[in-house]
Amino acid sequence: MTSGGARAGPDRSWWKEAVVYQIYPRSFNDADGDGIGDLRGITERVDYLDDLGVDVVWLCPVYDSPQADNGYDVRDYRAIDPEFGTMTQWETLRSALHDRDIRLVMDLVVNHTSSEHEWFQRSRREEAEYAGYYHWHDGDPDDPPNNWQSFFGGPAWSYDETRGEWYLHLFHENQPDLNWRNPRVRESITEMIEWWLEKEIDGFRMDAVNLLSKPGGYPDGDPDTDLVGASHFFNGPRLEEYLREIVETLSGYDVMTVAEMSNTDVDTAADYLGDGVGLGMLFQSAHLELDTGPDGLWDPNGPDEIDLPAFKRVIGRWQTGLQNRGWNAVFLGNHDQPRIVSRFGDDGKDRRESATLLATFLLTLSGTPYIYQGDEIGMTNEEFDGLDGIDDIGTIGAVEELIDRGRIDAVAEAEHLINYWSRDHARTPMQWSDDAHAGFTDGEPWFPVNDNYRAINVDRERGHEDSIWQYYRRLIDLRHRHDILVYGEYELYLPDHPDIYAYTRTLEDDRALVVLNWAETATEIEGPLPEAESMDLVTSNYDDTATPPHGAVFRPYEAAVYWA
Repeated sequence: MTSGGARAGPDRSWWKEAVVYQIYPRSFNDADGDGIGDLRGITERVDYLDDLGVDVVWLCPVYDSPQADNGYDVRDYRAIDPEFGTMTQWETLRSALHDRDIRLVMDLVVNHTSSEHEWFQRSRREEAEYAGYYHWHDGDPDDPPNNWQSFFGGPAWSYDETRGEWYLHLFHENQPDLNWRNPRVRESITEMIEWWLEKEIDGFRMDAVNLLSKPGGYPDGDPDTDLVGASHFFNGPRLEEYLREIVETLSGYDVMTVAEMSNTDVDTAADYLGDGVGLGMLFQSAHLELDTGPDGLWDPNGPDEIDLPAFKRVIGRWQTGLQNRGWNAVFLGNHDQPRIVSRFGDDGKDRRESATLLATFLLTLSGTPYIYQGDEIGMTNEEFDGLDGIDDIGTIGAVEELIDRGRIDAVAEAEHLINYWSRDHARTPMQWSDDAHAGFTDGEPWFPVNDNYRAINVDRERGHEDSIWQYYRRLIDLRHRHDILVYGEYELYLPDHPDIYAYTRTLEDDRALVVLNWAETATEIEGPLPEAESMDLVTSNYDDTATPPHGAVFRPYEAAVYWA
């Protein structure tokens, strides 16, 4: 089996071989006791990241912001928000990570800014250079320019009394969309990107980047769709041009790029990646849409159960569809999604087994795996009482929209949706110990800690050899040591099996077999699996997994990797 050392063969890049760890700073670790996670708090935990074995930290926004959307509303791209610290503290964090050979990727939020950004303030006053920095449209103050909807509920347009015109905001009204048709906007973004590159960052995660191009005339969207206007503002007419300009700005730097691009199919993605536009990889959302209701994410009749054969088809479409055409970003969770063990596994009696199954899946697929903070210890969803205690403006807006449209009569009718979908599940503070507030802060946390922190925390996980954390660490090491788990071709077996997800990774003469019993019941493995003269068990999440797996009974959420 090919291992580390002198490697040859595949089209190599450091970011393909990396494991990325996403940090949501507000909820990671608080060093100054004000209840809000900060840069010094992250620096205090870099040895933890090094021990886990990750190669890259993706840092969610720490730019100066009024925090209408927890940092995704940027007021100043070249300043650190005082809640998180100072630029000097950011530089200390960067250096601490680099000293441990961990790279740092920043969030690039350039579809929109904060309404408090200097550009918007000058644009609303119609100062000559800035008048066209945003999407402005004249018209009656009671009649929006079109019927587009915001991702957070309600119209995507707000009327500005200062300028006497409407402005576009696909997200919150305090997040006006930049007008990328304006060359000066693109020049300003380029200058900002170059400024951060000179500060020795290692790449960008590009937020909502396939929304940059809006069609001229702002045509109405189909009123019967889940998100009215989406067909017009996703993957717009000049998107490739804008992305090429960003990629050109990055050329000459050894950096990684990962673009958030929901509503994108495999062929379109291939055009944006590699030999196309030149992006490194992208986040697509097809596998995250399988449990939505018939009318979308916030359908009162949802959510639906995840059908494993359908899930396998979606994953397979991307695994094989980008083979030799691009590179996958492999993820199940992030700061905008529920906790993965609650959504894709069992956060009750089989929490350890299902969390380690999910780890096996993430770290053995083709593509760069992303781990969201807390998933490596099996953190779970919280239980919310309606909108009481909810911070997420997306959840609040969606529920208010349901009431306004007459889909529900009261918040209580959406409580099941809130407890399934709210982004706040991923934003509860990191659970470090069984101390007060889970060791996250010495003060009062900005958001309540999950009540289960005494049972689920880093100290407890690191103290047990068979824990979720230890399993992640071993699998990360396994992936680092074996090319086949990075560059091997993916082939699916048993595509229609309702419980078993089995696939191989093949690189030259070597082959790995991954078998996952994605079910809460024991399952006999029936049907064709690749035969081999010898098959060695490499790792599993049970002590005595069958070798070979053919005809064996796999226990609930049992996961195994074999060299075949």
